[in-house]
Amino acid sequence: MGYRIAVVGATGNVGREMLSILDERGFPVDEIVALASRKSQGTEVSFGEQTLKTKDLEQFDFTGWDIALFAVGSEATKVHAPRAAKAGCIVIDNSSLYRYDADVPLIVPEVNPDAIHGYAKKNIIANPNCSTAQMVVALKPLHDRARIKRVVVSTYQSVSGSGKEAIDELWDQTKSIYNPVDNYQAKVYPKQIAFNVIPHIDSFMDSGDTREEWKMVVETKKIVDPKIKVTATCVRVPVFVGHSESINIETEDFLDEDEARDILREAPGVMVVDKREDGGYITPIESVGEFATYVSRIRQDVTIENGLNFWCVSDNLRKGAALNAVQIAELLGREVLKKG
Repeated sequence: MGYRIAVVGATGNVGREMLSILDERGFPVDEIVALASRKSQGTEVSFGEQTLKTKDLEQFDFTGWDIALFAVGSEATKVHAPRAAKAGCIVIDNSSLYRYDADVPLIVPEVNPDAIHGYAKKNIIANPNCSTAQMVVALKPLHDRARIKRVVVSTYQSVSGSGKEAIDELWDQTKSIYNPVDNYQAKVYPKQIAFNVIPHIDSFMDSGDTREEWKMVVETKKIVDPKIKVTATCVRVPVFVGHSESINIETEDFLDEDEARDILREAPGVMVVDKREDGGYITPIESVGEFATYVSRIRQDVTIENGLNFWCVSDNLRKGAALNAVQIAELLGREVLKKG
């Protein structure tokens, strides 16, 4: 027996990745349906060798379906996720809507798999923010060994995190710079993204932080440990796919860089590429299409007693979104539904 799976937002970047990853990982699917807004109804998407025609989300009845992977914005999720959950279909939501709800588990399977059983309160599970997901995969094994007190992170986030329109904007802007006849005006970002970096992701808050930075703080506490102090600076960079992070941690116990490297090599979901030579590290372009969270540049921070620096890279459409959602579905299958 397999599962009846609905992919909501199947025509978007993340929805398409969800379909691809379900197939790649051999998820036990009995039946699958691609759902989208009415304007996208009939659009064809791929699931392995199959071609699926999208159906209208608003008219869809979730009764009898096992799991719905949601990859739509918070407004649509607010309407349709409770409807699916009420019909008995477990929702795995990629939006930010339920992440900070005490009755909804926020899960990264390599980090806090035991939280899966909390789904039953609302029949909804939240997927974390893309920048948080990859970071906590690297933090958790180090925290288990030496107790992390404080994290300082600067992100270098690709434009695909803003959706297809942002990918088009980077492409069109880059072309227009080489062809001055094209006078391309920015539509997605407040400043030029081509050949530039923008220290602004999501809206500004009264504290001076952006909401993206706030998300990393709150989500790390909920997923790993509420006692960890986190400060973040989130930056959009002219890269199509793949988020990178410069991470500094301070631990309660001393952790040697060599032991940290060994711990991360054994950690689930982590791939260490750390040679102290030209090219002996991972860049975002090498992470595209991969499942792993990559860690490089592991070294002691000698300015504090117990400090480490490292570089963390992952495909934001995969571990930062679609892959993590599918891994949650796999965990749900193993621990709760037990069909496949």
